[in-house]
Amino acid sequence: MQSGQPTDQNCGLVAVLGAPNAGKSTLVNALVGQKVAITSAKAQTTRARLLGIALQDKTQIILADTPGIFEPKRRLDRAMVAAAWEGAQEADAILLVVDVVKLRRHELLPLLEALKARPERKLLALNKVDASPKEKLLELATEFTAVVPFDEVFFVSALTGDGVPQLKAHLASLMPPSPWHYPEDQVSDASERLLACEITREQLYRQLHEELPYDAAVRPESYTPRKDGSVEIRQQIVVTRDGQKAIVLGKRGAKIRAIGEAARKELAEVLGHPVHLFLHVKVEENWAEARDIYEEIKLDWVK
Repeated sequence: MQSGQPTDQNCGLVAVLGAPNAGKSTLVNALVGQKVAITSAKAQTTRARLLGIALQDKTQIILADTPGIFEPKRRLDRAMVAAAWEGAQEADAILLVVDVVKLRRHELLPLLEALKARPERKLLALNKVDASPKEKLLELATEFTAVVPFDEVFFVSALTGDGVPQLKAHLASLMPPSPWHYPEDQVSDASERLLACEITREQLYRQLHEELPYDAAVRPESYTPRKDGSVEIRQQIVVTRDGQKAIVLGKRGAKIRAIGEAARKELAEVLGHPVHLFLHVKVEENWAEARDIYEEIKLDWVK
């Protein structure tokens, strides 16, 4: 250990796993205390391998917010699933998040089977308890702990914050003695360029709902700080077909302006300085095969 480093600190890694749309990103944001991961009602929103950094007294909890684990078909899907399992390797604890309202058993049961034999300490977070009767929660806890020997079960609502302080305190108690890996004021390992793309992509999903399929990406083109303290961000929204481009643009460009304005406001709030955001749409049928997309969102190129 280097001299001058505090010796009474704890720091460790928690891999946050779950079926798509279980509320992992919302829970990571709640544990960190501010937004570090994008959320959406659309499944498989999380693509990038992002780390959220939560503090509890003298403990730093590094949360690997992984993509949802599902049956991969395309290269991007395979890369996302590989990243999720990679995030669990050598973790000090695995936190499985389950949406008790939309159980998605077809994806959850194989995940439970895969977790059974893993050596890491395993915790279960039953999420959205504010929308479920207590009897059902107890039944699910009994059912899942019969399959996987979870050390602890937590009943939480990532949205309302119910049960989150207790979960955070327990996670902190599991972290080993270690100097902190990140500065005290850092809440994520995501670069501002990546975070900016993720926030625009979140608005894309929120404003277009079912109109735009999962096949869309946001690429960074430039990120230029200006002398007045603001930043100029140029991004490319990539879709696979001309029809999708028309949806993103909207009538006379109204939709892309609305997406850009909402993303710009949120980015200015998150980054703490004014933002000038410029978006344009590109049709690229096989964007999910482009290596630069993977490099930008920290996924490995998976054959």
